[in-house]
Amino acid sequence: MKQQRRRLVGGIGAGVLGFMGPWQVHRAWAQSTARKPLVIGLTTDDTGQYGASGQDEQRGIRMAIAEANVRGGLLGRRIETVHADTGGDAARAAGVARRMITEQEAAFLIGGVHSGAANAISGVAQQYGCIYFNTNSSSPTEAGKDCHRVKFVWDGNSTNFSTAVVRGAMTGFGPNWVLVTSDYLWGRNTAKGIREIVERSGGKVVEELLVPQSARDFSAQLERIRQLNPSVVATAVGGDDVKALRQQVRAARMDRAFAWINNQQDWPDVYGAGPEALFGIFCTTWYWGLRLPGVQEFVERYQQFNPDYRIRRPGNVYYNGYMATRELFRAIERTGTTNNLRLIRELETLKLTARDRMQHFDAWMNPHTHQLQQTIYMAAYNTAPREPDDVYRVLAQQRPEEAEDASAAQSCKLESWAATPSYEV
Repeated sequence: MKQQRRRLVGGIGAGVLGFMGPWQVHRAWAQSTARKPLVIGLTTDDTGQYGASGQDEQRGIRMAIAEANVRGGLLGRRIETVHADTGGDAARAAGVARRMITEQEAAFLIGGVHSGAANAISGVAQQYGCIYFNTNSSSPTEAGKDCHRVKFVWDGNSTNFSTAVVRGAMTGFGPNWVLVTSDYLWGRNTAKGIREIVERSGGKVVEELLVPQSARDFSAQLERIRQLNPSVVATAVGGDDVKALRQQVRAARMDRAFAWINNQQDWPDVYGAGPEALFGIFCTTWYWGLRLPGVQEFVERYQQFNPDYRIRRPGNVYYNGYMATRELFRAIERTGTTNNLRLIRELETLKLTARDRMQHFDAWMNPHTHQLQQTIYMAAYNTAPREPDDVYRVLAQQRPEEAEDASAAQSCKLESWAATPSYEV
């Protein structure tokens, strides 16, 4: 019976948009199950290179779910979750997504840090029409060539971050750059974006040093950097890999010898590690120390929800997971439905005030790429913290339109409405 219902839903795209034909049949089924729990599939990377961030974003998603359930759930339905660790592996992530949709009746999928895993999840989700929220994968391809009608991207991408930070570094440090690149999808695309911005701004990439995923020995790369003596070293290395890189840079006393730029910094990777784990300039979408309305209240709610968690202040990946989930629920409440086609149209017109986002500038969903356009922050290590957890010094904030990834709109080809199955659980 479950598969029969799914086949019915998958073939009524035109009917849903026109409120005619098979729509009435499916609507009757939806009404008859209105009191069934609404199941959210959590597709987070709880192990692997980005395990720390995956666990952190899952907590943010769960906090938004808990708050919604306190208010009575959604459309009279309690929200429940199914969860499976993708491990940051594309094949495993695809299997997780398929099981959640076909066997566990997940209404929506949320979560992802490793871009290869997120891409795999979204491909499966598009086949069935299940809306997928990519909360924290930042490869430009996620809202570019690998975009999908059902996928919405909630983090800034590497081009947004590079645009924000490269121009300032060019002026402040010099024109000759070395790139240290993690040799997989996110790393290569991040480095490509940095290269294009450097060269467009009049600089030169003198060499790009590729390192394998899960690299722990960077001695050869550091020796080569010494030989090249560049103005700037820009890294596209993340997760546990960048922790190892930073330790070795510090041990080699190279942290002050060159200007270092890390395209993006995730809070769980540096929390509690001390100043040796954080040097150079980096970008983020949010920081708990921003003196903006709503931030302190959000921190307090975070601490109440996570009383025994080692990370005592929320960071960017938690924030992204929470905010994305909250906006899904708001869209469901505004439309009064869980039907994917109606929700996609609603989300494509999403506009959010700076106050609501606890950022400096208003945010909006790009309807052509399905990536949220938001404030990008440039930061460095805080040498004068107000308290032990105040480890970032925010240097500047860039408006969404100034950091927007114009190339994404050119490479993104969203599926047509007719090619996107209607989906509702």
